Amino acid sequence: MRHHQPAPLSGARATSATTGLLLTGGGARAAYQVGVLEALSDIHCSLGRPAHENPFGVITGTSAGAINAAALASHADDFRGAVRRLVTVWEGFHAHQVYRADALGVVHSGARWLGLMSLGWAVARWRKLRPRSLLDNSPLAELLQQMVPLERLPGLVEGGHLRGLAVSASSYSSGQHVTFFQGAPELQPWTRSQRHGLAAPITHQHLLASSAIPFVFPAMELSTPHGPQYFGDGSMRQSAPLAPAIHLGAQRLLVVGAGRMHEPRDSQGQFTSSGYPSLAQIAGHALSNIFLDALSVDVERVQRINHTLSMIPPQARGDCPLKPIELLVIAPSSRLDEIAARHLRALPAPVLAMLGALGVSPASREVQNAALASYLLFEASYTQELMGLGYEDTWKRRDEVTGFFGWTPADAAPCETRPMEAPEGLAA
Repeated sequence: MRHHQPAPLSGARATSATTGLLLTGGGARAAYQVGVLEALSDIHCSLGRPAHENPFGVITGTSAGAINAAALASHADDFRGAVRRLVTVWEGFHAHQVYRADALGVVHSGARWLGLMSLGWAVARWRKLRPRSLLDNSPLAELLQQMVPLERLPGLVEGGHLRGLAVSASSYSSGQHVTFFQGAPELQPWTRSQRHGLAAPITHQHLLASSAIPFVFPAMELSTPHGPQYFGDGSMRQSAPLAPAIHLGAQRLLVVGAGRMHEPRDSQGQFTSSGYPSLAQIAGHALSNIFLDALSVDVERVQRINHTLSMIPPQARGDCPLKPIELLVIAPSSRLDEIAARHLRALPAPVLAMLGALGVSPASREVQNAALASYLLFEASYTQELMGLGYEDTWKRRDEVTGFFGWTPADAAPCETRPMEAPEGLAA
C-alpha cells in the first residue's frame, strides 16, 4: 500500500509539528489538565490566532492523561473545539460515567473484593469468584465511544494536522513498559531498558489499559507482536515519561502534571499524622509514587542534559547525539489531595462507604486519607475546582506561554475568554 506523503510544512505548522504535549496520569486529577488546556486555548484565541490551529504536532498521554490526549488528537483539526468538548465532559462529570457507583455495582466488585481479602483466597477459589478490581469501569468504555473518535486519526495525520499520538501502558504479562503510537509513516519503534515503543492503531482498549489504575480498575488484554498480553496503568514502571514525545520528534515539550512537582520546604511536616497509617493513606502514598515521582525525576534529567549541552561549544554540538529539549512544565500550585478532602461527600454513598472501610472519611482532618479518593473523585464539584486551578495557574504564566509557543498577535479579532476575576471553581 502506498502512503500519501503530505506536503512539507512551513511557518506556524512546521513549528507546531515539533511541539509536543505530555499529559500525565492521575485519574480524576486529570481535570487539572483540562483547565490548563482551556487557558491555552483562550490565550491562543485572545491573540486573534485561528481557533482551529493545533499547537501540538505530537500528543502523548498516560492513564487518564492518555484519554485527554486521545480526545485532543482525534480533533487535531479543531483545537479550540476539541478543548471545548473536553471542558463540557469534565465540568459535568459524575462517577457513574467512569465506574459503576450504584450499590449493586459496588457490592459486585469492591465489597466482594474486600470481603474475599478478609476471608482468604481459598474461599475465592472454591467459589470461583476471584475479583479483578475494586471498581467496575465498564461505563468508561461507553463514554470513550462518544468522546474519542479514534477513526479520524489516519486522516488527520495524512492532512498534516497531527504528527503522532502515543499512549503508554504497563504489561503485567511481560513486565515491560510499552508505548503504543500511531502517526506519520516515518516514525520508528524504539527499544530501551524495560521499555519500548510499538507502532499500532490506537483503540479504546489501549486507553482503558493505560488508565487501569492498579487494583482499582481491571487490566486489559492487548495484542502485541509476542501475542496477547494484559496491561495496566501506564504510569507504573514509567521511568522516562518525557521519552515518547521526544521519540516522536518533539523538540519543545509542554508537560502538564497532576500533582505538585515539589513540596515547599516549610510544608513537609504540615500534614503529618502521628497514628498508624490507614490502608487509604498507604494506597494514596503508593499511587502518588506511581503517578508523580517519575515525572519530577525525568524533568530534572532533561534539564540537566539541556544545561550540559549549553556548555558545549556550538561548533562541537553537531557530533553530539543529544539535542536540547525546550520544556514548559505546568503543575498544580495547590495540593490536590487537600482539595479532594473538601469534596469527599460528593462521592456516591456506596463508593464512600466502600472507601470508608479503607480509612477514607469526610470527617477526618487528615489530608493523607483523601489522597486515594483524589484519584476517584469524578464529581463535578471537584473536577470544576481542579479545572479552575489549572486555568488560573496557566493564565498567570501567560507571557511565559506565549514565549514558549512563539505566539504573536494576529490580525483577526480576539475571541471571548473566561473572566479571570473569578475563575470557575475557585471562588471563595
